[in-house]
Amino acid sequence: MRYTNFFIPTLKETPSDAEVVSHQLMMRAGMIRKLAAGIYTYMPLGLRSIRKFEQIVREEMNRAGAIELLMPGVQPAELWIESKRWAQYGKELLRFKDRKDNEFCLAPTHEEVITDIARRELRSYRQMPVNFYQIQTKFRDEIRPRFGLMRGREFIMKDAYSFDLDSAAADQSYDKMFQAYMRIFERCGLNFRAVEADTGSIGGSASHEFMVLASSGEDAIVSCCSCRYAANTEKAEGIRQGDTGAADQHPLTKVATPDKKSIAEVAAFLNLSPSSTIKSLILSNDDDRFVMAMVRGDHELNELKLKNHLGWDEIRMATDEEVLRFTGSPPGFLGPVGLKEGLPVVADYAVEPLHNVVIGANETDQHYTGANPGRDFQLTQLADIRLIGAGDPCPRCAEGSLEVWRGIEVGHVFKLGTKYSNALQATYLDKDGKEQVIFMGCYGIGIGRTVAAAIEQNHDENGIIWPLPLAPFHCSIVVLNAQKDEAALRVGQELHDRLEAAGVEVLLDDRDERPGFKFKDHDLIGIPLRIVVGGKHLAENRVEFKQRSGGDMQLLSPDQALETVVTTVAAACGGTP
Repeated sequence: MRYTNFFIPTLKETPSDAEVVSHQLMMRAGMIRKLAAGIYTYMPLGLRSIRKFEQIVREEMNRAGAIELLMPGVQPAELWIESKRWAQYGKELLRFKDRKDNEFCLAPTHEEVITDIARRELRSYRQMPVNFYQIQTKFRDEIRPRFGLMRGREFIMKDAYSFDLDSAAADQSYDKMFQAYMRIFERCGLNFRAVEADTGSIGGSASHEFMVLASSGEDAIVSCCSCRYAANTEKAEGIRQGDTGAADQHPLTKVATPDKKSIAEVAAFLNLSPSSTIKSLILSNDDDRFVMAMVRGDHELNELKLKNHLGWDEIRMATDEEVLRFTGSPPGFLGPVGLKEGLPVVADYAVEPLHNVVIGANETDQHYTGANPGRDFQLTQLADIRLIGAGDPCPRCAEGSLEVWRGIEVGHVFKLGTKYSNALQATYLDKDGKEQVIFMGCYGIGIGRTVAAAIEQNHDENGIIWPLPLAPFHCSIVVLNAQKDEAALRVGQELHDRLEAAGVEVLLDDRDERPGFKFKDHDLIGIPLRIVVGGKHLAENRVEFKQRSGGDMQLLSPDQALETVVTTVAAACGGTP
């Protein structure tokens, strides 16, 4: 492909609304253009990388035995009402009516549609296991679309759905998809982690997220330094530890703490470590149920863990008026002593072994010192309800401690079980002719999001540094003085044609521009391999070869440069370019 026959509208300036690196560089490199908030056009260069990733995904899905189909992007409300998600999904579901006043939505996901297909088509045990997948455009009406392709409203997604006879078979399908996902992201040359995760609104019994590690990542994850345990911090497990063996219990003593409301303020005022305090919070749900949650002062409450522990659909902090109702005190001085109306108390595991700690006294400007669980207040329930952080012990092995990383979620796999098949009555007849419920799994990958995440992980001050499997072109050939140096253009064209014949995707820069201008463009768009033809080196039958990821420039013969490119591309792309 000649540069003059392609379309790469690069920008010198970064658009003002581009906040993260991938958004900035994709705009500047002419890969995407904004149409509306969270809605983008994939320009020719960007589309090439999108299609590259789609091809890798297709190959691994097919290799794992999944079968491709394509479901509609418009879905009838009846299916969502049947699954009970029409109201539950919230405002992200873009609803509309047709001319006959029938209700529809733009698909944010396809669990309902695929389950409807299953209940109509999968009637016998002989038809399973089976796994269907698609690569389809989705729409979620994000309250705050941002970061380009990282959090858009319209996006491309690969989703797959497995159907099995029972839970054991469903586990096998899940493991097969898990391994396929590992191969996909390994083939892309990405540094990633597969982590345990919460199932969220999709539901099911278990899930894993696939996280590309990047400092700009929205999600925090932990991984063990000794074993393979890794989890999203929302899911990461805390362990129950034994008694610390503290000294004799001190008397419970009320002390004045004027205008000291936060844990940091109270600890500093009393000349104590925050770990010697207990943080008490009152939370509620939509059914007007309340609970006091307690965590060690230097820890943070994980509301998701608490919600799941209680079996609540929603959770929120209690209002000031609600706090007064249970404690008689405004927020800032809450504690578990003297609670009204039998308010249940859920304490984190780390609270149980504490001795002689500081708690709120449920009076303005008052705290207790010398507080001891079991003696001064009762813990109604003990549970893992805190956010896990760096240095915490690993819940899987005795030797390891946890490290914290930032990550970008690019894939998610779920063990759905029978959530949707029960709701939509997707059943089959077993060997004995008895009706049984189908077991399901679902598996998603954000296509554009993964391409953007690759840029977040691979860039420098000059632009993108593409991993070869995702690069829009494998190699660029920059011809110096292309409009006047016929010999250089001829050699460049010959290299281009020979590389294309070998399966390498090549961009031949034949523009009438200064060399420095061309080099800046090529650094920006990030093509991994570069050959420069022309100048004094060509007279010696030499061309310049350089990798975008770094390393010294090499002077090679055209044949040597060709061989180097072909070998490098083949190694990175699985044997053949």
